[in-house]
Amino acid sequence: MTLWHGRFADKTNPDAFALNASISFDQRMALQDVRGSLAWSEALEMAGVLTVDEQIQLRAGLQQIEAEFQSQSFSYVPGDEDIHTAVERRLGEIVGSVAGKLHTGRSRNDQVATDFRLWLLDNIPALDVALNELQGALVERAEGDLGTIMPGYTHLQRAQPVLLSHWWLSHFWPLQRDRERLSDFKKRLAVLPLGSGALAGTPFAIDRTALADKLGFAKPSPNSMDAVSDRDFAAEFLFVAAMIGLHLSKLAEQVIIYSSAEFGFIELDDVYSTGSSLMPQKKNPDPFELARGKAGTLLGALTGLLATLKGLPSTYDKDLQEDKIPVFEAYDTLTAMLPVMAGAVRTLMVKPERMAAAIDATMMATDLADYLVERGIPFREAHALSGRAVRLALENGKTLGTLTLTEYQSIHPIFNEAVYNVFDPQQCVSRRKALGGTAPEAVLAQLKQAQSLLIVEGVHHV
Repeated sequence: MTLWHGRFADKTNPDAFALNASISFDQRMALQDVRGSLAWSEALEMAGVLTVDEQIQLRAGLQQIEAEFQSQSFSYVPGDEDIHTAVERRLGEIVGSVAGKLHTGRSRNDQVATDFRLWLLDNIPALDVALNELQGALVERAEGDLGTIMPGYTHLQRAQPVLLSHWWLSHFWPLQRDRERLSDFKKRLAVLPLGSGALAGTPFAIDRTALADKLGFAKPSPNSMDAVSDRDFAAEFLFVAAMIGLHLSKLAEQVIIYSSAEFGFIELDDVYSTGSSLMPQKKNPDPFELARGKAGTLLGALTGLLATLKGLPSTYDKDLQEDKIPVFEAYDTLTAMLPVMAGAVRTLMVKPERMAAAIDATMMATDLADYLVERGIPFREAHALSGRAVRLALENGKTLGTLTLTEYQSIHPIFNEAVYNVFDPQQCVSRRKALGGTAPEAVLAQLKQAQSLLIVEGVHHV
């Protein structure tokens, strides 16, 4: 029996009931629904709506239901429209008619908004831990690969040599921003809608501040109409999830490229690779390709919910039932993907010799310009002279390192024998000592900072 059957003479059309029902996905919030109901029963007793004995009966019944959910022995029936209906129906079976008093002053509108916020508050820590695990893998790689130099790229063209550790850490910091976004997001998430009723608030003397504290919220919502319609938190979570997906996709794309035969910089461990059903030689980076693909799914979830929310006219509309599935799926996608990526990063094999072979003197063209700047030539002029040297080398089938001193001096007489020191990749890397640079000492400082931000053995550094 529905919670609203009294108004209607006829039963709902079965197909319409099935379309309307949300039990298939909102049962995921079962424990949160029970927790909210327990707190609400206590608030009703404090307000004088329930007697002490009635509250004790309700509490015992709700605790039994909670145990059934935890043991996965709770039985749903066809008439359970949503998780709220299921809990109230089962409560009536356990404690009888007093169960009907639990919903006093409460609507499913404020109830579902509360359950949903509670679910996110309960589950965000696990996502934070999963992000931290991948960050930890990146830090471990940075520690282990500290002496390796690789070609850095812009526009997917060879640009300047960098430490491989610097590259690993370039993927640490976006994940750190994601974790910070999750933490900041909780400030807006931890606002209690319960006590807002359907839209106008509750007429009973409910202490909503005490209720918020009981349920672990920072404060109660200030406006009942806004409280039941607000799904900013769902959209914000999906934005954070989409950003995480984008950052994972960027890492995945580079791993895919670097593991190809054309680059050969890294090789994935067999346990994180797949083969071809036709071509025996293939070793495919499927986990990273899936990460790249799922970024699109996460973006779609965000834009889909925003499109749902953009034109809603009132406080609660049934459109809002579309809020949970994308959030649940985004959470599941990320918590499934992050540990796999962490494992794949930890176990892949780096091939320093291939990285070294991909570095040539042309990548030190900027250092050549800096060499001229150190000798008093303005940078713009130095840049042009360095460009002329690059062109001369290309025209003669040489590199910057194999041009003769005579050829350099044909460009500008200021060149001397010291110019050849410019083309040592190790020197090129070591010169970039400024904070955030790729020099070993700068990367070590960055690595120390990154280590301080990891959750290590239960200690959360912030």
